[in-house]
Amino acid sequence: MNIKRLPPEERPREKLLFYGKEMLSSAELLAILLRTGTKSQSALEIAHEILTLDERGLLFLENCSPEELSKLKGLGKAKACQILAAIELGKRVATHPRKVKNEIANPDDIVQLFMEKMRYYKKEHFKVLLINAKGQIMEHTEISIGDLCSTLIHPREVFCHAVKRSAASVVFIHNHPSGDPQPSRQDLETTSRLVKAADILGIKVLDHIIIGDGTYISLKSKGLM
Repeated sequence: MNIKRLPPEERPREKLLFYGKEMLSSAELLAILLRTGTKSQSALEIAHEILTLDERGLLFLENCSPEELSKLKGLGKAKACQILAAIELGKRVATHPRKVKNEIANPDDIVQLFMEKMRYYKKEHFKVLLINAKGQIMEHTEISIGDLCSTLIHPREVFCHAVKRSAASVVFIHNHPSGDPQPSRQDLETTSRLVKAADILGIKVLDHIIIGDGTYISLKSKGLM
């Protein structure tokens, strides 16, 4: 398929100009990055092949190397680097610090801070967000990095910084590398244990938020703590 034979409004670059980037498929966006194809394949056909290299589709490119990508017929290392550079730019835009509220009104305020980074973690990261008496965010600390199944944490490490900074309350945040934020039995047991420890210290646990791939669960909102 020769892209030049397509109606102008159906060619990837022209389609972007006519309708906006949001209207293009992932293959069409990749075709624009590729610019040209080969004698036997158009840029759009090569783009479709890239998306079928792995069952994860576009997400495969997140951790793909130039060597892996350039093995595909019609792709040299230069074009592979162009694609991966665009993927990396997209990730940086997504995780670039945004202007956020200094006060927490609901779980969405917290998720806005952490979703775009934590959704891509390959291991479980357990963080504690420290809140002052005015309900303002003081800082967040990473307590533990576990394996793909669980994160081992201890109340001593969890509340160490909260006590030092005289935090009035805390929010627990951790991710599920599987992408599914549904709490496990261990998540619920750990939360219960930490809430009891917090009560002894006079620190209020406002919530425990579990982050998945583009979605999350607030244990407080679900009545699970």
